[in-house]
Amino acid sequence: MSQTSYVNANIYTGEDDQIHANNYLVVDDESGKITKIGSGEIPQVDKTVDLAGKFVIPGLINCHTHVVMDPQTADGGTDNNEVAAVVQALSNLHDLLKSGVTYIRECGSSYDVDIYLSKLIEQGKVTKAPEILPSGRPYSMTGGHGDMPNFGHLVDSPDEMRKAVRQGIKRGAKTIKVMATGGVMTENDFMDDPQLSEEEIHVAVEEAHHKGLTVAAHAEGNPGIMNAIKAGVDSIEHGFYVNDEEIKLMLEKGTYLTPTIVGAWAFIEYAPGKIPDWEMNKIAAAWKDLRGNITNAKNAGVPITLGTDAGTPFNDFTMTPEELPLLVEQGFTNHEALQTSYNSAKLMKIDDEYGSLAEGKYADFLVLDENPLEKIEAVVQKDKAVYKKGRREY
Repeated sequence: MSQTSYVNANIYTGEDDQIHANNYLVVDDESGKITKIGSGEIPQVDKTVDLAGKFVIPGLINCHTHVVMDPQTADGGTDNNEVAAVVQALSNLHDLLKSGVTYIRECGSSYDVDIYLSKLIEQGKVTKAPEILPSGRPYSMTGGHGDMPNFGHLVDSPDEMRKAVRQGIKRGAKTIKVMATGGVMTENDFMDDPQLSEEEIHVAVEEAHHKGLTVAAHAEGNPGIMNAIKAGVDSIEHGFYVNDEEIKLMLEKGTYLTPTIVGAWAFIEYAPGKIPDWEMNKIAAAWKDLRGNITNAKNAGVPITLGTDAGTPFNDFTMTPEELPLLVEQGFTNHEALQTSYNSAKLMKIDDEYGSLAEGKYADFLVLDENPLEKIEAVVQKDKAVYKKGRREY
């Protein structure tokens, strides 16, 4: 059994708030899993890599992406044909991995492209890409936030939802995405427009949970956020206007919150004058409120995940690390910001093998020049080393 040891490393495992100085990792080269992590005498192995005192952290897990989208367009490029969507997705996957993202949950993909790509990645036929927990197309009411060209499954009753979700699972979806409210990128609705009903969402949850799968709800305003929580979804995506009553119910139900702050920040930073006024006005109105509401949820104990909504306007696939400093600006400690990635693994039910660095887990890790517990911007380093299952990819 061939093994490689990575020595002289300062390791943040993700399982506590410490940097473990002068530690080593031993990785089985065939399985890509960690066989030993610790300090002191280094086991005899086939190959040794000296990390020269740099800082090692787990690979980032982004639980909200749209890899078929083009962030340089106002509409995300969902009107692409299937070939163009695949080419776009491959480019975006490479950017994600290079930025330090080693696993994603896709939250809506034209043509079910993510389902097919996830299988090709598993088979080793697509490389230089993070692994994918695929959702396929999202589920939307007619005229709703997911009613874009080539994008959503349109459902207008509980029975239609049940059949559509069953079809999605048959095609290979491993998570389900529903649209509970309007959103920024659709002209004829607003964040506080409830869309899919509580009953329709509950049917999606019931079908997904029968198969051990999770449900994510796009829910930006009220009463749609409450509808989704009551229906039993596993995560609220965006949650810009989440309130105290909803936070209380999320704590009772164990619901996760994915704030996607960098997606909103990218609008504010780069979009003025480049997108329609109606689109800009929506996010500008929410920008102040969403940050306070997310911090309020975190302080109450709601588990916060790492997700960026990558693919929305000017929110490109290199920007996942930028989410962490934005969380720290809103009152998260550096450790709490880093823990959002581990929370993503827990939400996605992959934390037995991913999300932290421990014996028996995959050796997905990043090598940084600076200590992220002291300087969270360390994760944004452009030339960081990225390892996937013990193999250096960038």
